[in-house]
Amino acid sequence: MEVLEVLALIAGSTVIGAAVRRGPVPAPLVLVVVGLFATMVPGVPVYVLDPAVVIPLMLPPLLYGAAADSSYPDLIAAIRPVLWLAVGYVLFASLVVGYGVHLLLPGIPLTSALVLGAVLAPPDAVAATAIARRLRLSPRITAVLEGESLANDATAITVFKVMLAVAVGEGTGWMDGIAEFLVAAIGGVAVGLLLMLPIHAMRRRLREPVLHNTLSLLVPFTVYALAERLHTSGVLAVVVIAVYLGHRSWEVDFEARLEEAAVWRMVVFVLESVVFALIGLQLPSVLEGLDSYGAGRLAWYAAVVFALVVAVRLLWIFPAVFLPRLLSSRIRDRDTDTTWRSVLTVGWSGMRGVVSLAVAFSIPVTAAGLPGEDGFPVRSLVLFLTFTTVVATLLVQGLTLTPLVRMLKLPRRDPLEAATAAAHAQGAAAHAALARLDELLDASEHALPPELEKRLRGVPGRRLRAIAQDGPQDADSARAQATYRLMVRELLAEERRVLVALRDAGRLDSETMRLLVRRLDLEESVLFTAGEAAGRAAKPPARAFLGVHGPGCRRSPVHPLLRREG
Repeated sequence: MEVLEVLALIAGSTVIGAAVRRGPVPAPLVLVVVGLFATMVPGVPVYVLDPAVVIPLMLPPLLYGAAADSSYPDLIAAIRPVLWLAVGYVLFASLVVGYGVHLLLPGIPLTSALVLGAVLAPPDAVAATAIARRLRLSPRITAVLEGESLANDATAITVFKVMLAVAVGEGTGWMDGIAEFLVAAIGGVAVGLLLMLPIHAMRRRLREPVLHNTLSLLVPFTVYALAERLHTSGVLAVVVIAVYLGHRSWEVDFEARLEEAAVWRMVVFVLESVVFALIGLQLPSVLEGLDSYGAGRLAWYAAVVFALVVAVRLLWIFPAVFLPRLLSSRIRDRDTDTTWRSVLTVGWSGMRGVVSLAVAFSIPVTAAGLPGEDGFPVRSLVLFLTFTTVVATLLVQGLTLTPLVRMLKLPRRDPLEAATAAAHAQGAAAHAALARLDELLDASEHALPPELEKRLRGVPGRRLRAIAQDGPQDADSARAQATYRLMVRELLAEERRVLVALRDAGRLDSETMRLLVRRLDLEESVLFTAGEAAGRAAKPPARAFLGVHGPGCRRSPVHPLLRREG
């Protein structure tokens, strides 16, 4: 493919994505439709989805961006339904969809049908996350959809490899398949656990934003490649590291954190736009080799497979949710918010995406890849049915999910409740910052002119402004201003600590916590950008004492909101 064609794809998809970003229809759906129509325009090149590019080069950053932005406490709270969907449902769908296709569609061998079932088993991480957050669904539903879509690719890819080996005659038993899945899953998690602490330590020590962002961009690709080289799940390794780094992101340097957030928003936006445009652009590729099938027959096959995929998900999810509740009173008491409406919403949110297409395109043209052997049975038909199912789930389920949520009157995130929680959290953080200020001012080396001390005490209550340049004009101005800025930084660090503690205590959701921490980051950025020259001119001897720069400081009293009852 020519460089100009690649640039045209990137530029065109990002322009369209930006144009419809705030529109009534989710951008992924618009991009798929535009891609479909673009294939009918004369002169538009044929873009073939290469699994050797999509899986190792596009999937890791997309997973990393989604996982780093997810809520670790919410994922842990929803771990049971997440595992039921990410593992149990994928295995169930692979077998039931495969056998159903074999029984309902004559001419498709069982082995090929099972491969198709594995290809279509995992819902897409990007589509599920984008639509769930756009609809502002409850944190519980969002966590279930995000957790499922982040982990199910590992299960589906492993099942696909086992089914493909059977289909091309390489032969493997069920026990071998189970062993391969366990090695991939456990090994991928282990790789993530082993690498997350040293990578986080490196991120904390890198204060230069350019170096920090370079490391951040390299992490998903490096971790994925290393895990795959060890024959484990690169998907799970990336997800484990991304969830941990996102959960601990408040510990890295504020300037690097702000720039990293902007960089990753750009990367994810561009990749999402390209990926969904690519889905629609695959139409010419999937129509090749289908001359022996009539248009009516292909349409019937596509409708049957789509209906089967949707029905199997609903068939699995209702018993998987309600049977444990019938058998365990502890689950009933804990999951009081689970209703048939929320379960139906999760069941209808099973949009497929680019991973299914990329995996389908990785099916070899010839068995074992050796020339002269018989080709993979009905490979062209498997590609076509994968494409039609992906497009149908994105358009049909994606476009009807919003009306469904409204019709079911499903509770969404309450803006007033979120604003109240944010106000309480900010109040707790401000009280803790003022207590920390009293500790700092008790030390003689932190003495400030009265006007600066008065202004400093007003900082936590009215939020920081760009005030570093308005200090006293005596001979010690530079030194006082430097001390002032460092003490403000200590107060901001104390506020961040309290916000994170409230999040960890379950008093504040992760999304609101990130919003409040980002506000603190912006305030610190304004303050220290304005006073950078003065800070370099005079560094007070108290620098090592301040908690954000070194050990030795006492912790401030615990705010009452942080104390658990009992």
